[in-house]
Amino acid sequence: MSDEQRNSILQPDLPAEEPREVVSWYTAAEEPQEIVSCYVHPSPLPERLVPQAVPDTSAWRAAARREKRRRRIGVWSFVGSMAVIALVITLSLLLGNGSSAAPDDGWQGEDENNASSIVDIFGRQTTAIPRYTGDVAAWLKVETETGEPLTASEVYAKVNPAVVTVVTEIGGDRSKVGTGVILTPDGYIVTNAHVISEGVQCVIILDTGYVYEAQLVGYDADEDLAILHALEAEDLPVAEFGDSDRLAVGQTVYAIGNPLGIELRGTFTEGMVSAVNREVTVNNGTGSMTMIQTTAALNSGNSGGPLINEYGQVVGINTLKMSNTGWEEEATVEALGFAIPVSTAVFAINDLIVNGEYRGMPMIGISVITVEDDSGATCVEVYSVEAGLGGEKAGIQPGDVVLEADGVALRETLDLLAVRRNHLVGDTMHLTLLRNGQTVAVDVVLIGA
Repeated sequence: MSDEQRNSILQPDLPAEEPREVVSWYTAAEEPQEIVSCYVHPSPLPERLVPQAVPDTSAWRAAARREKRRRRIGVWSFVGSMAVIALVITLSLLLGNGSSAAPDDGWQGEDENNASSIVDIFGRQTTAIPRYTGDVAAWLKVETETGEPLTASEVYAKVNPAVVTVVTEIGGDRSKVGTGVILTPDGYIVTNAHVISEGVQCVIILDTGYVYEAQLVGYDADEDLAILHALEAEDLPVAEFGDSDRLAVGQTVYAIGNPLGIELRGTFTEGMVSAVNREVTVNNGTGSMTMIQTTAALNSGNSGGPLINEYGQVVGINTLKMSNTGWEEEATVEALGFAIPVSTAVFAINDLIVNGEYRGMPMIGISVITVEDDSGATCVEVYSVEAGLGGEKAGIQPGDVVLEADGVALRETLDLLAVRRNHLVGDTMHLTLLRNGQTVAVDVVLIGA
């Protein structure tokens, strides 16, 4: 194909869309706070949930370590045992010796015994939860097909069985409650890193009330993601994960989680996508995260839970709620929740499973755009090549058309991004290019960013 023929297909005018991989986002002025903390119910527990005596939690910990297997309990037994944990925390805080320690830097307020103290994973990255070596065969796959839209009830019925309660013991009769999503039938679970920070033991509870001891596969504080493994688990219900790159402002989304802890577990809320690719400043301005912004109600305990599209696919991991103060009970900003997009989280999730650590997002080192001709046919054109990365080393040039990636035909930039999600840092992608009418095959080694 000659340059003249190519130019008749690939319009040389300014592109209608921004090149991918390099995008500028708005940074909110307010500082969001993590939405999981040590749980204390704000009012007395209902009589049916109050136990007759407070048990010795050391026995609970010892039993969990000895058994190393699934413990099954009925739903009412589960609610009662979790109420015991909540009551232990409440009593210890009333006595003034079981507070959640406030972060040393940037904490607002003077009450050290406030149970709503926000756990700052960026400042407190250690955890003593027993470790589990991941299985390289376990792999999160993001679906690009959606199927037909579901009703709200159908979405809940599809996803809720794969949503778990995460209870992390942090010592000193202190525990905190978060949410997680089941990735695989044999018990891999994703949650937020700040849900398990400072933990010494962890259990997960299914919606049926079954309890599993959980070990830590890996976590990354900057990405605020952690992978747990439920010991001896098998045939668990799993969530379907969708392509968050295809989300648009105004689309309906749902959240499932445990707002305010155990008593309201499995709460289902509805909202819309308020913004995509929103970069929010965290940890007193020392870090930032690129998030999905949503109006779906999120509260303490929702962290690590799913943000779900109208097809019943998990498209985000709920993580932050905007607050105008450092105190959770004064967080008057509503309908401003944030979730980690699945299409970027998948790199960290799979790296944590396979390697126990996140080595960065695998980059081709090129920016691409979708180009459309007069007939409506589209293709993916290289807009720019970054110096020193795999694309340049493989000989990719601006103006090349990427016909295929790993044998998959490409029609738009999202197709290339979808193929890249199947890789980790250090992998090789096989690209087929069209250059000056000639087909060129290149192998690109992906470098972590």
